[in-house]
Amino acid sequence: MREKNEPTGRIAGRIRSSSVEKAAARLDKLGVGISLASPAASVPMSDAQPVALPSSPAVSSPAAEDANTSRRTSRRVAINLETMRAAGMVTVSSERSVIAEEFRLIKRPLLVKAFAEGPEKIRHGNLIMVTSARAGDGKTFCAVNLAMSTALERDLTVMLIDADVAKPSVAKTLGIEAELGLTDLIADSSLDLADVLLRTDIERLTVLPAGRPDPLATELLASERMVQFVAEIAARYPDRVIIFDSPPVLMSTIPSVLAPYVGQIVFVVQAEASTQASVDAALSLISGCNNISLLLNKARDLGGTERFGAYYGYER
Repeated sequence: MREKNEPTGRIAGRIRSSSVEKAAARLDKLGVGISLASPAASVPMSDAQPVALPSSPAVSSPAAEDANTSRRTSRRVAINLETMRAAGMVTVSSERSVIAEEFRLIKRPLLVKAFAEGPEKIRHGNLIMVTSARAGDGKTFCAVNLAMSTALERDLTVMLIDADVAKPSVAKTLGIEAELGLTDLIADSSLDLADVLLRTDIERLTVLPAGRPDPLATELLASERMVQFVAEIAARYPDRVIIFDSPPVLMSTIPSVLAPYVGQIVFVVQAEASTQASVDAALSLISGCNNISLLLNKARDLGGTERFGAYYGYER
Protein backbone atom coordinates (compact mmCIF):
# COMPACT_ATOMS: atom_id res chain seq x y z
CA MET A 1 0.00 0.00 0.00
CA ARG A 2 2.82 2.42 0.72
CA GLU A 3 5.09 4.02 -1.82
CA LYS A 4 8.63 2.78 -1.89
CA ASN A 5 10.43 3.77 1.30
CA GLU A 6 7.18 4.95 2.94
CA PRO A 7 7.39 4.92 6.75
CA THR A 8 6.10 2.04 8.79
CA GLY A 9 4.34 4.00 11.46
CA ARG A 10 6.90 5.97 13.50
CA ILE A 11 6.90 9.74 13.68
CA ALA A 12 9.96 11.45 15.02
CA GLY A 13 10.83 12.61 18.47
CA ARG A 14 12.18 16.00 17.45
CA ILE A 15 13.91 17.70 14.54
CA ARG A 16 17.50 16.63 15.01
CA SER A 17 19.04 17.40 11.63
CA SER A 18 21.29 20.44 11.77
CA SER A 19 20.57 20.98 8.07
CA VAL A 20 16.90 21.48 8.86
CA GLU A 21 17.69 23.86 11.69
CA LYS A 22 19.89 25.94 9.40
CA ALA A 23 17.20 25.96 6.74
CA ALA A 24 14.62 27.05 9.26
CA ALA A 25 16.90 29.80 10.53
CA ARG A 26 17.32 31.08 7.01
CA LEU A 27 13.59 31.05 6.38
CA ASP A 28 12.98 32.75 9.72
CA LYS A 29 15.10 35.65 8.57
CA LEU A 30 12.89 35.87 5.50
CA GLY A 31 9.79 36.05 7.66
CA VAL A 32 8.47 32.55 6.96
CA GLY A 33 7.02 30.89 10.05
CA ILE A 34 8.69 27.55 10.82
CA SER A 35 8.09 25.07 13.58
CA LEU A 36 11.41 23.37 14.23
CA ALA A 37 9.85 20.36 15.89
CA SER A 38 7.20 17.90 15.02
CA PRO A 39 4.21 18.81 17.19
CA ALA A 40 4.09 15.14 18.11
CA ALA A 41 7.49 15.32 19.68
CA SER A 42 7.92 18.68 21.24
CA VAL A 43 5.61 18.16 24.24
CA PRO A 44 5.93 15.20 26.64
CA MET A 45 2.65 13.46 27.32
CA SER A 46 2.75 14.42 30.98
CA ASP A 47 3.09 18.12 30.08
CA ALA A 48 0.60 18.26 27.24
CA GLN A 49 -2.43 20.44 27.94
CA PRO A 50 -5.79 19.96 26.22
CA VAL A 51 -6.59 22.73 23.77
CA ALA A 52 -10.18 23.77 23.23
CA LEU A 53 -11.07 24.59 19.66
CA PRO A 54 -13.23 27.63 19.03
CA SER A 55 -16.90 26.79 18.97
CA SER A 56 -18.28 26.03 15.53
CA PRO A 57 -21.66 25.30 13.96
CA ALA A 58 -23.02 21.79 13.98
CA VAL A 59 -21.06 19.41 11.80
CA SER A 60 -22.52 19.16 8.32
CA SER A 61 -23.15 15.64 7.11
CA PRO A 62 -22.23 14.46 3.60
CA ALA A 63 -25.94 14.13 2.83
CA ALA A 64 -26.57 17.72 3.87
CA GLU A 65 -23.62 18.82 1.76
CA ASP A 66 -25.08 17.15 -1.31
CA ALA A 67 -28.37 18.92 -0.70
CA ASN A 68 -26.63 22.27 -0.28
CA THR A 69 -24.29 22.05 -3.26
CA SER A 70 -26.56 20.38 -5.79
CA ARG A 71 -29.12 17.65 -6.15
CA ARG A 72 -26.46 15.24 -7.34
CA THR A 73 -25.29 12.58 -4.91
CA SER A 74 -21.64 11.73 -4.29
CA ARG A 75 -20.59 8.11 -4.62
CA ARG A 76 -20.10 6.26 -1.37
CA VAL A 77 -17.00 4.09 -0.86
CA ALA A 78 -15.65 1.85 1.90
CA ILE A 79 -12.10 2.38 3.16
CA ASN A 80 -10.00 -0.75 3.63
CA LEU A 81 -9.27 -0.27 7.32
CA GLU A 82 -7.64 -3.68 7.75
CA THR A 83 -5.01 -2.89 5.14
CA MET A 84 -4.39 0.51 6.68
CA ARG A 85 -4.10 -0.97 10.15
CA ALA A 86 -1.62 -3.56 8.88
CA ALA A 87 0.43 -0.72 7.40
CA GLY A 88 0.65 0.96 10.82
CA MET A 89 -1.68 3.83 9.98
CA VAL A 90 -4.35 5.64 11.96
CA THR A 91 -7.83 4.09 11.72
CA VAL A 92 -11.10 4.76 13.49
CA SER A 93 -10.54 1.68 15.65
CA SER A 94 -6.88 2.31 16.52
CA GLU A 95 -7.38 5.15 18.99
CA ARG A 96 -4.97 3.59 21.49
CA SER A 97 -2.09 2.97 19.10
CA VAL A 98 1.20 4.86 19.24
CA ILE A 99 0.72 6.31 15.76
CA ALA A 100 -2.77 7.56 16.71
CA GLU A 101 -1.39 9.35 19.77
CA GLU A 102 1.41 10.92 17.76
CA PHE A 103 -0.98 12.32 15.19
CA ARG A 104 -3.26 13.61 17.93
CA LEU A 105 -0.39 15.83 19.04
CA ILE A 106 0.54 16.73 15.47
CA LYS A 107 -2.97 17.87 14.54
CA ARG A 108 -3.70 19.95 17.65
CA PRO A 109 -1.64 23.09 16.86
CA LEU A 110 -2.76 22.87 13.22
CA LEU A 111 -6.42 22.86 14.25
CA VAL A 112 -5.92 25.72 16.68
CA LYS A 113 -4.47 27.81 13.85
CA ALA A 114 -7.16 26.63 11.45
CA PHE A 115 -9.95 28.09 13.58
CA ALA A 116 -8.18 30.99 15.30
CA GLU A 117 -10.13 34.24 15.65
CA GLY A 118 -9.20 37.85 16.15
CA PRO A 119 -5.60 38.92 15.52
CA GLU A 120 -4.50 35.27 15.36
CA LYS A 121 -6.88 34.46 12.49
CA ILE A 122 -5.16 33.49 9.25
CA ARG A 123 -6.66 33.46 5.78
CA HIS A 124 -7.72 29.97 4.70
CA GLY A 125 -6.28 28.55 7.91
CA ASN A 126 -8.45 25.45 7.51
CA LEU A 127 -6.68 24.61 4.22
CA ILE A 128 -3.56 22.56 4.97
CA MET A 129 -1.11 21.33 2.34
CA VAL A 130 1.17 18.38 3.13
CA THR A 131 4.29 18.11 1.03
CA SER A 132 8.01 17.28 1.11
CA ALA A 133 11.17 18.04 -0.84
CA ARG A 134 11.46 14.72 -2.69
CA ALA A 135 9.60 11.47 -3.25
CA GLY A 136 9.89 8.84 -0.53
CA ASP A 137 9.84 11.24 2.42
CA GLY A 138 6.41 9.98 3.48
CA LYS A 139 4.18 12.94 2.69
CA THR A 140 1.18 10.81 1.61
CA PHE A 141 1.54 8.66 4.73
CA CYS A 142 1.41 11.82 6.84
CA ALA A 143 -1.41 13.44 4.86
CA VAL A 144 -3.68 10.39 5.12
CA ASN A 145 -2.91 9.88 8.81
CA LEU A 146 -3.57 13.56 9.53
CA ALA A 147 -6.91 13.33 7.73
CA MET A 148 -7.89 10.13 9.55
CA SER A 149 -6.93 11.60 12.91
CA THR A 150 -8.84 14.83 12.26
CA ALA A 151 -11.91 12.83 11.21
CA LEU A 152 -12.03 11.49 14.78
CA GLU A 153 -12.82 15.00 16.05
CA ARG A 154 -16.42 15.39 17.22
CA ASP A 155 -16.98 18.88 15.81
CA LEU A 156 -15.13 18.81 12.50
CA THR A 157 -15.39 17.30 9.05
CA VAL A 158 -12.44 16.58 6.76
CA MET A 159 -11.96 16.69 3.01
CA LEU A 160 -8.79 14.95 1.80
CA ILE A 161 -7.76 16.15 -1.67
CA ASP A 162 -5.19 14.27 -3.73
CA ALA A 163 -3.38 17.10 -5.50
CA ASP A 164 -0.49 14.85 -6.58
CA VAL A 165 -2.16 14.53 -9.97
CA ALA A 166 0.87 13.10 -11.77
CA LYS A 167 1.39 10.27 -9.28
CA PRO A 168 -1.76 9.97 -7.14
CA SER A 169 -1.66 7.55 -4.23
CA VAL A 170 -4.38 8.60 -1.76
CA ALA A 171 -7.03 6.31 -3.26
CA LYS A 172 -4.61 3.38 -3.31
CA THR A 173 -3.57 4.02 0.29
CA LEU A 174 -7.20 4.05 1.40
CA GLY A 175 -8.05 0.98 -0.67
CA ILE A 176 -10.73 2.70 -2.75
CA GLU A 177 -11.31 3.02 -6.49
CA ALA A 178 -11.63 6.38 -8.20
CA GLU A 179 -11.63 7.73 -11.73
CA LEU A 180 -12.82 11.34 -11.81
CA GLY A 181 -11.37 13.89 -9.46
CA LEU A 182 -9.70 17.28 -9.03
CA THR A 183 -8.35 17.69 -12.56
CA ASP A 184 -11.71 16.76 -14.09
CA LEU A 185 -13.58 19.16 -11.82
CA ILE A 186 -11.33 22.09 -12.72
CA ALA A 187 -11.17 21.28 -16.44
CA ASP A 188 -14.88 20.61 -16.98
CA SER A 189 -17.23 23.38 -15.86
CA SER A 190 -20.24 21.07 -16.29
CA LEU A 191 -19.05 18.90 -13.40
CA ASP A 192 -20.20 19.54 -9.87
CA LEU A 193 -18.20 18.79 -6.73
CA ALA A 194 -20.71 16.04 -5.93
CA ASP A 195 -19.81 14.33 -9.21
CA VAL A 196 -16.24 13.70 -8.15
CA LEU A 197 -16.31 13.76 -4.34
CA LEU A 198 -16.31 10.38 -2.58
CA ARG A 199 -18.23 9.91 0.65
CA THR A 200 -16.43 7.35 2.78
CA ASP A 201 -17.85 5.02 5.41
CA ILE A 202 -16.06 7.19 7.99
CA GLU A 203 -18.79 9.69 8.81
CA ARG A 204 -16.71 12.86 8.85
CA LEU A 205 -14.29 12.08 6.00
CA THR A 206 -14.74 12.76 2.29
CA VAL A 207 -12.11 12.28 -0.41
CA LEU A 208 -11.51 14.20 -3.63
CA PRO A 209 -9.28 11.98 -5.83
CA ALA A 210 -6.66 13.37 -8.17
CA GLY A 211 -8.65 12.67 -11.31
CA ARG A 212 -7.47 11.70 -14.75
CA PRO A 213 -3.93 12.67 -15.80
CA ASP A 214 -3.68 15.96 -17.64
CA PRO A 215 -0.50 17.29 -19.31
CA LEU A 216 -1.55 20.82 -18.31
CA ALA A 217 -2.24 19.95 -14.67
CA THR A 218 -0.15 22.83 -13.32
CA GLU A 219 -1.95 25.32 -15.51
CA LEU A 220 -5.29 23.87 -14.42
CA LEU A 221 -4.43 24.29 -10.74
CA ALA A 222 -3.23 27.84 -11.39
CA SER A 223 -6.46 28.79 -13.18
CA GLU A 224 -9.17 31.15 -11.96
CA ARG A 225 -11.57 28.21 -11.64
CA MET A 226 -9.17 26.59 -9.15
CA VAL A 227 -8.97 29.85 -7.18
CA GLN A 228 -12.77 29.98 -7.03
CA PHE A 229 -12.97 26.32 -6.00
CA VAL A 230 -10.48 26.79 -3.17
CA ALA A 231 -12.24 29.90 -1.89
CA GLU A 232 -15.58 28.11 -1.99
CA ILE A 233 -14.52 25.00 -0.08
CA ALA A 234 -12.63 27.11 2.47
CA ALA A 235 -15.62 29.29 3.27
CA ARG A 236 -18.66 27.08 2.71
CA TYR A 237 -18.38 25.09 5.94
CA PRO A 238 -16.58 26.70 8.88
CA ASP A 239 -16.28 23.30 10.59
CA ARG A 240 -14.31 21.72 7.76
CA VAL A 241 -10.59 21.01 7.43
CA ILE A 242 -9.30 20.56 3.87
CA ILE A 243 -6.03 18.62 3.54
CA PHE A 244 -4.12 18.64 0.24
CA ASP A 245 -1.68 15.82 -0.46
CA SER A 246 0.60 17.68 -2.83
CA PRO A 247 3.50 16.45 -5.00
CA PRO A 248 7.08 16.81 -3.73
CA VAL A 249 8.21 20.40 -4.11
CA LEU A 250 11.41 19.66 -6.05
CA MET A 251 9.65 17.32 -8.47
CA SER A 252 6.62 19.41 -9.45
CA THR A 253 5.59 23.04 -9.78
CA ILE A 254 2.15 22.31 -8.29
CA PRO A 255 3.16 22.91 -4.62
CA SER A 256 4.42 26.41 -5.41
CA VAL A 257 1.13 27.08 -7.21
CA LEU A 258 -0.94 25.81 -4.28
CA ALA A 259 1.11 27.49 -1.52
CA PRO A 260 -0.55 30.94 -1.77
CA TYR A 261 -4.01 29.30 -1.70
CA VAL A 262 -3.58 27.46 1.60
CA GLY A 263 -3.29 28.84 5.12
CA GLN A 264 -0.87 26.22 6.45
CA ILE A 265 1.76 23.83 5.13
CA VAL A 266 3.10 20.69 6.79
CA PHE A 267 6.53 20.05 5.30
CA VAL A 268 7.65 16.44 5.82
CA VAL A 269 11.37 15.95 6.41
CA GLN A 270 12.88 12.47 6.18
CA ALA A 271 15.19 11.78 9.10
CA GLU A 272 18.84 11.26 8.17
CA ALA A 273 18.02 11.65 4.47
CA SER A 274 16.75 15.18 3.75
CA THR A 275 19.70 17.44 2.95
CA GLN A 276 20.46 21.08 3.62
CA ALA A 277 20.23 21.90 -0.08
CA SER A 278 16.92 20.11 -0.68
CA VAL A 279 15.22 21.63 2.37
CA ASP A 280 16.49 25.13 1.55
CA ALA A 281 15.40 24.91 -2.07
CA ALA A 282 12.00 23.40 -1.33
CA LEU A 283 11.07 25.85 1.44
CA SER A 284 11.99 28.82 -0.72
CA LEU A 285 9.64 27.58 -3.45
CA ILE A 286 6.62 27.36 -1.13
CA SER A 287 7.26 30.58 0.79
CA GLY A 288 4.00 31.92 -0.64
CA CYS A 289 2.46 30.47 2.53
CA ASN A 290 3.53 32.13 5.78
CA ASN A 291 2.64 29.25 8.13
CA ILE A 292 4.96 26.29 7.56
CA SER A 293 5.59 23.52 10.09
CA LEU A 294 8.28 20.88 9.73
CA LEU A 295 7.42 17.27 10.51
CA LEU A 296 10.29 14.82 11.01
CA ASN A 297 9.40 11.40 9.64
CA LYS A 298 11.07 7.98 9.66
CA ALA A 299 13.12 8.74 12.76
CA ARG A 300 14.68 5.90 14.71
CA ASP A 301 13.56 5.43 18.30
CA LEU A 302 15.82 7.24 20.75
CA GLY A 303 16.49 5.63 24.10
CA GLY A 304 14.41 7.10 26.89
CA THR A 305 12.08 9.10 24.62
CA GLU A 306 9.09 6.76 24.57
CA ARG A 307 5.92 8.52 25.70
CA PHE A 308 3.20 6.07 24.76
CA GLY A 309 4.43 2.71 26.02
CA ALA A 310 2.93 -0.47 27.41
CA TYR A 311 2.03 1.30 30.65
CA TYR A 312 -0.93 2.86 28.90
CA GLY A 313 -1.80 -0.26 26.90
CA TYR A 314 -1.05 1.26 23.52
CA GLU A 315 -0.43 -0.95 20.52
CA ARG A 316 2.94 -0.66 18.86
